[in-house]
Amino acid sequence: MNDHRPFNVLFLCTANSARSILAEAILNRLGQGKFKAFSAGSQPKGKVHPLALEVLHSLNYDTSFARSKSWEEFATPDAPKMDFVFTVCDDAANEACPVWPGEPVSAHWGVPDPAAAEGSEPEKHFAFAEAYRMLNNRISILINLPMPSLDKLALKQRLDEIGRDTPDAG
Repeated sequence: MNDHRPFNVLFLCTANSARSILAEAILNRLGQGKFKAFSAGSQPKGKVHPLALEVLHSLNYDTSFARSKSWEEFATPDAPKMDFVFTVCDDAANEACPVWPGEPVSAHWGVPDPAAAEGSEPEKHFAFAEAYRMLNNRISILINLPMPSLDKLALKQRLDEIGRDTPDAG
């Protein structure tokens, strides 16, 4: 599945302001050298949610990469060829996505929208921390999959399992 370059991964969410940005940051840190992450949205807000940036800053992430952008940037012939495409919100999972060059393996890794959290400031912060935790756990499993030994169908099954938060131990 790979020609010895890092695997390109696109995380999609409607607004591209929180969950997909968090996932991009996490994978670029944890999968450095093995994966290259990107994020985009079907209806990008045009700005990254301040609490997403706050969570990343608190964990010593460089956020200079973070910008809310359209998924159309990644559907052009000169865009990086994606190996994987993950939807991290239910809205994006139900939308008609562009056709991605190269037929990447895709899966839905739904995470509750922290930007929709209501309540006190600590409750809102907790929603972002929880989204980070869920994505960090899933991405930690992803980067440790034995990619060379999995065919495309087996890989798709494992990625779907990760999205359900109940991956098999084997």
